[in-house]
Amino acid sequence: MTRKEYNIAVTNFSENIFRYAFKWTRNEQDAKDLVQDVYGKLWECRKKVDFVKVKSWLFTTMHNALVNFSKKKNLVDSFDDVQFKHPVVFQPNYALKEILEKSLAQLSDVQRSILILRDSEGYSYEEIGEVLDLKESQVKVYLFRARLKMKEQLKDLAELVA
Repeated sequence: MTRKEYNIAVTNFSENIFRYAFKWTRNEQDAKDLVQDVYGKLWECRKKVDFVKVKSWLFTTMHNALVNFSKKKNLVDSFDDVQFKHPVVFQPNYALKEILEKSLAQLSDVQRSILILRDSEGYSYEEIGEVLDLKESQVKVYLFRARLKMKEQLKDLAELVA
């Protein structure tokens, strides 16, 4: 990848990469730091990265950085075997956005990434598969399960709001 191609990658994808990181971390400064780190890695690996695949490379690298960041910062507890057993109690001062973010945090790293990339960023199943090194069918299954899990967690809230 040339310097010009690197600059094009920064211009074309930095906003999308930032949004992805911000939705995961919910912290602007952390997201900016992670974007900077990812582009630093891209610069270091520029001779190995094919410009045609730079978008996929950036999102894959960001996903890995986010997983490592979460482990390092202990932002997400391990909820693999835990069901969301207590209904969400709606309080007037409790913002819906916060409830959705907490529900999103309950998902596995892969489910969370797929849900953000598909529903928030609008990426195709194929693109998500490239980013996360999954088959398109696996992406669909993970997305279905993530949506089902969030729906289950949020159904009591929907009854209160309706």
